[in-house]
Amino acid sequence: MTTKERYEGFINWFSENMPVAESELKYQNPFELLVAVILSAQCTDKRVNMTTPALFERFPTAEAMAKAEVGEIYELIKSISYPNNKAKHLSAMAKKLVSDFDGKVPDDMELLQTLPGVGRKTANVIEAVAFHRPAMPVDTHVFRVADRIGLVTNATTPLETEKQLVKNIPSEILSTAHHWLILHGRYTCTARRPKCESCGIRDYCRYFEKK
Repeated sequence: MTTKERYEGFINWFSENMPVAESELKYQNPFELLVAVILSAQCTDKRVNMTTPALFERFPTAEAMAKAEVGEIYELIKSISYPNNKAKHLSAMAKKLVSDFDGKVPDDMELLQTLPGVGRKTANVIEAVAFHRPAMPVDTHVFRVADRIGLVTNATTPLETEKQLVKNIPSEILSTAHHWLILHGRYTCTARRPKCESCGIRDYCRYFEKK
């Protein structure tokens, strides 16, 4: 099977069976999404969603968070993985939003990456989810699933995976395809024991071919 055929099978199946695919993080605006994505690094969305309501109630804006002590933020996120580092990142990020961007989350990839705690993946999530731009954030699920299915070949870094996916997936569905890959990896194409027997795209999957 050619790579083109795998992409066609992947896109067609998900377009029909999951036309609407969205982030499982709960947020009301770009600032809340940015905070949630920073918190979600090496942590489940479920845990983040349990933590953010109290955090957003206390610090609803970048201005409010910028005035907080790091220790205040830590107390509200201490059930999250790596709370010390993330509290520092959130504090510094909020301060930079206020000082450089009038408290608003920028809608530019390069500017987003100037914020503390924001790397390429996080910036791509903000572009795709908050601003509905064509973007392909590559997390552990996307990296694993894209390789396992056979959508990418010999990609050893998230950036290489991103470039191959962007090249082959139409821009108008790129952000939705990001969610397809994440949700598929989270619930079906799991890391240790992929549920091939219930997978709708197994006929297009390189991993299943070799089983």
